[in-house]
Parts: sequence; structure tokens; C-alpha cells
Amino acid sequence: MKTDDNKLIKNKIAQNMYKYLRKILTNISPTLNTKITYYIANKKFPNLKNPTTFEEKLMWLKLNMYNDNPLVTMCADKYRVREYVINCGYSEILNDLIGVWDFVDQIDWEILPNKFVLKCNHGSGYNLICTNKEQLNVEEAKKKINKWLKEDFWKLYAELNYKNIPKKIICEKYLDTEQGLLPSDYKVYCFNGIPQAILMITNRDKEPEAIFMSPKWEYISNVDKYKAMEKFPKKPLSLDLMLKIAADLSKPFPFVRVDFYECNNKPIFGEMTFTPAAGIYVSQTEINGKSMGELLDINNKNNSLFNS
Repeated sequence: MKTDDNKLIKNKIAQNMYKYLRKILTNISPTLNTKITYYIANKKFPNLKNPTTFEEKLMWLKLNMYNDNPLVTMCADKYRVREYVINCGYSEILNDLIGVWDFVDQIDWEILPNKFVLKCNHGSGYNLICTNKEQLNVEEAKKKINKWLKEDFWKLYAELNYKNIPKKIICEKYLDTEQGLLPSDYKVYCFNGIPQAILMITNRDKEPEAIFMSPKWEYISNVDKYKAMEKFPKKPLSLDLMLKIAADLSKPFPFVRVDFYECNNKPIFGEMTFTPAAGIYVSQTEINGKSMGELLDINNKNNSLFNS
């Protein structure tokens, strides 16, 4: 066996062991998991008693306000969030739902279109993108989805907002541009119902490029985790509508990121994310001289979650 193969196997074993240990930590204490995983990433422990940074406040929210709230659970669920969007009066921005199932064996692969996206609703990263069904290995796809369904995603980083989501598989329409490319992401950072910044990500299927823009579509900053954009991005034609919808959807929450795509000059809803990158690896920026930690007010008693 080649040396590179040995390294890959050892890395895979180490990754699986780390995931297993994180789940054990969550079973013992979600707070313990949060402190240790944050320490491993940042070489310091978070202050969860008196949080000040954006990461600390997101972790405090997941442990104290987003942990067992029915509305948060509903909106973190990639299937049931559709109901919330409809209740808010925005059914027209939902992507076409092709099917929803509890088990992979319920899927009739023959009736699926040539292009589609399969997702599991109870976490992040559970996406299977099919651009040509004739080239899809259905058995491998089944194995991957079954693996996702067996995983308690919330335990990996103690993201309790995912804990009470009934696991499902959903199939949505494949979205692409006129050039056949994946559409750009517009991730709207909302603080107490106010959109403050937009994280735009392009080239998602190749080498992603990203930039932080203001709601007025002014440059804020580049993003450490991604390649900088070579050209100033064109303002989406539906930006004003995106911002209005993001404000309405985010109104009950101290913080949530509302994600959109733009297709045919119209916004398409993506998801609502309460703990981006588990609050540990989150992309962030200063806005008008203030950090996102300063903008996130976790003591706002006017917020409806305090009274729920």
C-alpha cells in the first residue's frame, strides 16, 4: 500500500474518532462539547457566562435560547421552514419541492427529473446534487443518504437547534443560471430583525469566491475562508426584495442568517441558519466600525423569543 494511501486511511480514522468523541461530549454536556471544540479550533476557551464576541454569543444562543424553542427548531428544519416562509406570506420564493420521504427506499428514482437536489433536513452539508440522472450511481446515493439519516447531526457541535427535527429526505428543483452554472449565494446576516451584511459566495461548484457587502451593496470586506473576488460583484436585481423578506423572516430572533439565490431576477429561498459554522468557524466582518459581536444583542427583552 502506498504511503499516501496510508495517510488517507489514518486521517479518515482520526476524523471518525474525533466525530465520535464530540458526540460523547455532547451526551455528557453540550456546554462541555462547545468549550472543548472551541478550544481545539482557537487555542482558548470561550467565555459563555459573559459572552462578548460574535462566536461566544452564537454559542450562548445555541445553548440557552435556541436549544429547545419550537420556532427555532421549525426554522432550522430544511423541510418545515417552508411552512414558516408560507406563514410569513412568501410562498412565491420557495424552490419547487419534488418529493419528501422518511426512508430512502421510499424514493421512486424513475420519476425524478434528470437534474435535482436531494437533502436531509436535520443538519448542514447533507446535499446530493444530481446534474445528470443517467450518470448517477443510485446505490451509492442510497448508501450516502442512509449514512446521513443515521447521524445525529446536532451532537457533532452541540447545535441544539437541530436536536428535535424529525429526519426526512427532501428533493428540490435543481437551480442553475442561463449559463448552466450554480447560482450565487446571498447570505443575509440579520440582527434582531435588521439585515446588516450580505455574504455573497460565487463559483460554489469550483473554487468558491466570497465577499461581504452592505445592504446598500457597498463593499465591506473580503472573507478569510474564501478566495477574494477578482471583480466587483453585480448587484442582484432582487436585492431589495431579499432584504425585505430577510427582515420579516428574521424578526423573532436575536440572530439568524437568511440565505437566498437569485434565478431569473427573482429571489429563491435557501435556508435559515442560526449557528453558522457551529459558531466556531463563522465568517464575519466589521460593519460601520462595529464587530458582529457588538451588533448581536442577546439581552434585547423586546425579542419575542424571550417571551416564548
